[in-house]
Amino acid sequence: MKKIVILLKRFIMSFFVLYGYNLIAVNFNMIIPINIITISLLTIFGVPSLLSLLLLKIIAL
Repeated sequence: MKKIVILLKRFIMSFFVLYGYNLIAVNFNMIIPINIITISLLTIFGVPSLLSLLLLKIIAL
């Protein structure tokens, strides 16, 4: 039960981190879509995954 609560906290925090990033990045047109894949990556790997998603976004342009 405790592991489920920790995972749920990380999931919710990941959503808010990505949402906060998108609020800042909208001015630079560097928005990362909020979907189950990006939220899951942030939940599992944390902030380094946000940086890698941003790098993928830059390379893909």
